Amino acid sequence: MKKLRLCVLSLLTAAALLLPALPARAEGLEVTAPSAVLMEASTGQVLFEKDPHALRSCASITKVMTLCLVFQAIDSGQLSLDQALTASAHAASMGGSDIWLEEGESMTVDDLIKATVIMSANDAAVVLAEAVSGSEEAFVAQMNEKAQQLGMNDTVFKNCNGLDEEGHVTSAYDVALMSRELIRHEKVFDYTLTWMDSVRGGETQLVNTNKLIRSYPGITGLKTGTTGQAGSCITATAEREGLSLIAVVLGADSTDHRFQDAAALLDYGFAGWKATVPESPALEPVPVARGMEPQVEPVLGEMPTLLLKAGEAGEVETTVTYEELTAPVTRGDVIGQVTCTVDGSVMAQVDITAGEDVAQVTFFGVLSHLVQALFTL
Repeated sequence: MKKLRLCVLSLLTAAALLLPALPARAEGLEVTAPSAVLMEASTGQVLFEKDPHALRSCASITKVMTLCLVFQAIDSGQLSLDQALTASAHAASMGGSDIWLEEGESMTVDDLIKATVIMSANDAAVVLAEAVSGSEEAFVAQMNEKAQQLGMNDTVFKNCNGLDEEGHVTSAYDVALMSRELIRHEKVFDYTLTWMDSVRGGETQLVNTNKLIRSYPGITGLKTGTTGQAGSCITATAEREGLSLIAVVLGADSTDHRFQDAAALLDYGFAGWKATVPESPALEPVPVARGMEPQVEPVLGEMPTLLLKAGEAGEVETTVTYEELTAPVTRGDVIGQVTCTVDGSVMAQVDITAGEDVAQVTFFGVLSHLVQALFTL
């Protein structure tokens, strides 16, 4: 199954590449910030871009990558939500937005994530980073390694929380990539959609810095950030009718303008595109020549999400084709394809694989079958 998942993921990427290139600027859409990207989350297709690869500071948007690694550690069992962590002197020394952790103070991973997401707490982010990697320095190295794996070629991290630092840069496109990675961890939405909460048994109140969660239909997150060097930034995620969008705004001149720009980008995406998942076609057993079994059961991976322009695309048609098979066949071998087309254009192709092994006919194989048949009479 792991092989199948990897295969489908690669096909989703290929499907995105088959879509036509879109203009950098869209008629009627005004974005005041100097750098912005609108990306569809399931395919990674960019729907709008404005100076997407300009190197910029991104303030606490940095914490998107921090959270990626934290949730990765939770998924692997390295951390648990109820685990208590202790603040180091280094973590307690952070300035800017924080929850005023004192050296030696303990707080659960759950509360530290709350503080990091909702209040954008720099000290909480460092405590989490140190728990994952032993030190912030080691964690930052892991952040940069993960960035390279995601194709974030414009990015260099110098810290885990986004405080202004020379050489700590990213781009709107790269922010979209790491936001896409973070929302694969659906648990994050428990935090990003929380307007108000508290830690320390109710003593410290948390209020979400992302005002869109109270005003924008379909919003799911994700993170804001503001510093003198970065300006006002946001990566906003939203979903409607199966269409999942990521709107990144970097360097806006005010918090109001960053929210307006993000909402305008999301409006543009939801008005102009729709997402659809084609129905899986019925598959018949596939004949196998010279096999110990006459046929093999086909297995189709998850059908991909197709991104279509609203009002322009016709119905999605699926066509099934099989290879002519000769034994031996190994489970997981590609034995056919499902091709998805819209108005004659190929949108995606998904491999069909063998569900089990089929050995080649041999004398001893036939003899073994005969003996087994005799004993079952």
